[in-house]
Amino acid sequence: MSGLPDRMTAVEIAGFGGPEVLRAVPRPLPVPAAGEVLIRVAAAGMNRGDLLQRQGLYPPPPGASDLPGLEASGVVAALGPGVEGVALGDRVAALLAGGGYAEFCAAPAAQCLPVPDGFDLTTAAALPEALCTVWTNLAERGRLRGGESVLIHGGASGIGSVAIQAARLLGAARVFATAGAPDKLRLCAELGADRAIDHRAEDFVGIVLNATCGRGVDVILDMVGGDYLERNIAALAVEGRLVHISFLAGSRICAELRPVMTKRLTITGSTLRGRDPADKAAIVAGVRETLWPAVADGRLRAVVEHGFALEDAADAHRFMHEGRHRGKILLRTRFGRDLSR
Repeated sequence: MSGLPDRMTAVEIAGFGGPEVLRAVPRPLPVPAAGEVLIRVAAAGMNRGDLLQRQGLYPPPPGASDLPGLEASGVVAALGPGVEGVALGDRVAALLAGGGYAEFCAAPAAQCLPVPDGFDLTTAAALPEALCTVWTNLAERGRLRGGESVLIHGGASGIGSVAIQAARLLGAARVFATAGAPDKLRLCAELGADRAIDHRAEDFVGIVLNATCGRGVDVILDMVGGDYLERNIAALAVEGRLVHISFLAGSRICAELRPVMTKRLTITGSTLRGRDPADKAAIVAGVRETLWPAVADGRLRAVVEHGFALEDAADAHRFMHEGRHRGKILLRTRFGRDLSR
């Protein structure tokens, strides 16, 4: 790795707790293993999983970096043995098991997506985790098909904002989305939701059933959990699919099974970080084939309204805790900030 610095700035978790446990420290550059590339990071996308890791609730899988950061964008700076399909100098956005909160990170070449010409390199950091989560849960587990209807909870979040657009690209006939503030509801509508539902003031079950003449929706993408379970079941159509991707309101649930059986519902869910590298490579390949072309031609956009310097990761975590953001929050390195000038 000639020509590269010996050390980099990285943000580590000094001890489990609040945002104050995040600290910027010097570290050696990671060395890419077989099949991996070293990326000079322009930006890292922030995810709820980063907050959970900081609190000690979402440990990295065995062999992964202890640094937070599940997605990043940048320029390929070095190649590990046996890398194919990626070259030095390529602009990429990568799905990571950890390590994105740094000036350099290692990533499997099979988990890198080529950043299209003309697309802002730092903004690209907002896409890998969201696109992969949406693809595997809406298209694969949720089996969303053309002409069906879908309800997306948290429609103004990083994942929700991508899910609304992806649902349209996958052929959904009706898209409903929940959010909790006027500006977030407007964003859902701008992204393609037929009906943006204020979960603080409106009953999403009643609205969905009324809009579908009592039928319900075919697929629900849920990141809330908790007491949403029975309401989601009520809002689903016969043969409907409920897909859980998080549990902001709690992971322990209780529900009446009768409607699950009489409506022949499927209740499923998944996580992404701990999956086998081959699974992740397959998911990235699916994204590259189906959704990534829409990024290149502008039909699918990343929603990024707030960015912080990498060294200010603690402030970024506090901001995410407040829940006022729309779309993704990015952490930009010095390299990424220089690109934006």
